[in-house]
Amino acid sequence: MSHLMGLQEYLDEHYDHSVFDRAKESDVPWEAHVQGQRVVDIRILENLRYDLKAHVEGEAPQLIQKTDIKLIYPARVAVAVRPLIKVERKVLDLGLTPIHSPSRRHHIKNKSLFPLMKDREVLFFTMLEGEVVKGIIADFSRYEITLNLKGGVPVTLLRHAIYDLRDKRGRCYLKRFQETHRDWEKSPLFVSSPDA
Repeated sequence: MSHLMGLQEYLDEHYDHSVFDRAKESDVPWEAHVQGQRVVDIRILENLRYDLKAHVEGEAPQLIQKTDIKLIYPARVAVAVRPLIKVERKVLDLGLTPIHSPSRRHHIKNKSLFPLMKDREVLFFTMLEGEVVKGIIADFSRYEITLNLKGGVPVTLLRHAIYDLRDKRGRCYLKRFQETHRDWEKSPLFVSSPDA
């Protein structure tokens, strides 16, 4: 059977990891970009199935829907991160809202992410409200993708909030494009079965 060498082992080890668990355990503030162009400092108190119970700076503890969170990083790196996040006005002007139905989201196949991570490709992720984040994939799991930005600064993107993914040549890596073009088959990690 055709496969990518190392992908299944990687998923076995990393696929259930959660940035929200990491943030809760760290017990320090994290900065989250939330739907509605809001940027808030939060301390995660509890990681529930669909929501976070969080203490928001200057407000009482509250529930935040996970689908409202687009990206998150430790507050200590916020000064380095903020200038690196650009906004694509055309996407912002679309007025996109969180996509609650998983079947309607802009999916990226793990088969696409794994070779891009291994090759340390510079990538451009566009979020639903137009934020453009440029970096190299450091890690990914079922619900998130962590990038190293310029200077190795880590930022975690929530997969439900991604609108587009391109490399520096403009090549698209969304599932709907890759189902036809299958770029993962061009990776040296790809092993083709004899009868494929």
